[in-house]
Amino acid sequence: MNDVDMAPIWQANWSENKPEGIAPIWLDWLLEAGSLTARLQRTGRAFSLNLVRQQDIELPAFLQQRWHTGRGLLREVVLLLDQQPCIYAQSFLPDHTVSALQPLATLGAVPLGHYIFTQPELSRSAIEIADFAEGLQLPGLGVLPQLWGRRSYFTLSQHELLVQELYLPALTEFIRI
Repeated sequence: MNDVDMAPIWQANWSENKPEGIAPIWLDWLLEAGSLTARLQRTGRAFSLNLVRQQDIELPAFLQQRWHTGRGLLREVVLLLDQQPCIYAQSFLPDHTVSALQPLATLGAVPLGHYIFTQPELSRSAIEIADFAEGLQLPGLGVLPQLWGRRSYFTLSQHELLVQELYLPALTEFIRI
């Protein structure tokens, strides 16, 4: 289907509804309206980013339909606190967004949030949440226990991208549960 093996987390049961039975602290983190990178940095722990992959791909079918293009950029990163993987992020950018917003194609180990949350014409869709059953396998992280994730579409100067973030088990060490 695609040029690259990617975790098909877009196939989850995403919903704008608040999940029942979720701890309030998790809900607070999942519904964070600002930069998740900035929130992680505010924990006072050593923040770093591991660029897992960034490459041109054939977009998943639902994004091809939404964006009227077949190609785009896949960016996968892991955000770490004190060298512990806390967030796995997968971003999709259609080719026309990459062309219009060239800095997005050359971020390397710079967090996406450092760029998009400084843009004056930034808008964000509703945050959707999903529960991932035990057994999901992510690049560089192996098979994982049950996880929560969120996704939303960002629009910068009329150009859209999708960001999906999964909250990894080590995050519990750095937030109050």
